[in-house]
Amino acid sequence: VNDFLGDGHDRWRSGSIIGSHMYGQEWQGQHPGGIGDIIEMRILGQVIAPADLRSPDPGDRAYAGALSIGAHTHFERNGFDIAMGADLTLVGPSTGLSHLQEALHDLAGMDEPSDTVLNAQIGNEVAVTGVVEAGYMVDLSESAQIRPFVEARAGDETLVRAGFDLTFGQFGRNELLVRDPISGQRYQTTYQKRAGWSFLAGADIAYVDSSIYLPASSGVTLEDTRERYRLGLNWQGEKSSVYYGATWLSPEFTGQSEGQVVGAIRIRFNY
Repeated sequence: VNDFLGDGHDRWRSGSIIGSHMYGQEWQGQHPGGIGDIIEMRILGQVIAPADLRSPDPGDRAYAGALSIGAHTHFERNGFDIAMGADLTLVGPSTGLSHLQEALHDLAGMDEPSDTVLNAQIGNEVAVTGVVEAGYMVDLSESAQIRPFVEARAGDETLVRAGFDLTFGQFGRNELLVRDPISGQRYQTTYQKRAGWSFLAGADIAYVDSSIYLPASSGVTLEDTRERYRLGLNWQGEKSSVYYGATWLSPEFTGQSEGQVVGAIRIRFNY
């Protein structure tokens, strides 16, 4: 997920990468009934930055690098599919993500974070985050589904969220999907061999109580509501698939002049 793949800038929710590895019983096309029957090991790295990496506005947000690893279980209760788990999040210079961004920007000939930006970044901190999401799938037709959902998160960011995901096509049907916490886009961790195109749309709104990425000590004021609106397109063949999604994120702090569009891409090859 990267801002450059969305509106072409390099700011705020600048970039992230997420990966999941699944353990447990063989996937049978639906969520199992037992908690712990399927365990997802999830890793997420993200960089958050001010709009100007060289000479930021005094009212802009502080730079932050965050790396998290966690375990989540996926199961079903009374028709609701539920994801529940916890992540350990490391924030600050010790993650090394600022050096990674410097190297990538140097390779691409882009501006690197200045010493001013890096010296003012969010300091080293550790947070344990609990997350639970519950959704209910409704078939609108043989090729269309809508899934209303609610989510609660407490830790690195504490919030409650409600929204929906709408799918036209076979993407996600009888598959186990995981939500990217930044963009809200969902991605496959299991696959059914159904070639073709799928179109996805979704939206959600959250009430935000706190965020370690926007502490009061940084001089900015947290917006207590957030909105996300997303579109996605997936092509799946016999041995490969390509997904691209774009998400508009509303401003996260009062000094943020506008929302931003981040792009998400996932390419899969079997060989």
